[in-house]
Amino acid sequence: MYALSKRSENNLIGVHPDLQKVVRLAITLTPIDFGISEGLRLEKRQEGLFARGKSTTMDSNHLVQHDGFGHAVDMFVLPDGSISWEAEDFRQVIQAFFEAATQLHIQIKSGGLFRSFQDSPHIELNRKYYD
Repeated sequence: MYALSKRSENNLIGVHPDLQKVVRLAITLTPIDFGISEGLRLEKRQEGLFARGKSTTMDSNHLVQHDGFGHAVDMFVLPDGSISWEAEDFRQVIQAFFEAATQLHIQIKSGGLFRSFQDSPHIELNRKYYD
């Protein structure tokens, strides 16, 4: 069983408590280690990502939402102790996120399922239930 690093825990500061619960349960369910690279994001950072084409929107769930929390995290996968960009590795970790969300009765979405922009590292609360 894996545990979140101090850095990953710090990256959850400002993230909605429901999404924090999902992340913390997912790390105990995953067959592949992962970390959280980013949670709550300042608007200036989002502007930079948008300008460089790393994001397709300024309406990101990483930004502070109406309830004062960010509603998204980005993760990285560590199948053998080093970062992997393999789709199968992400699929297994994303599956653990959805299993955790189901157990907790929390609605999430995966950026790997976005139609306009494949963003496998991205997990967010389902806006339909949090707006």
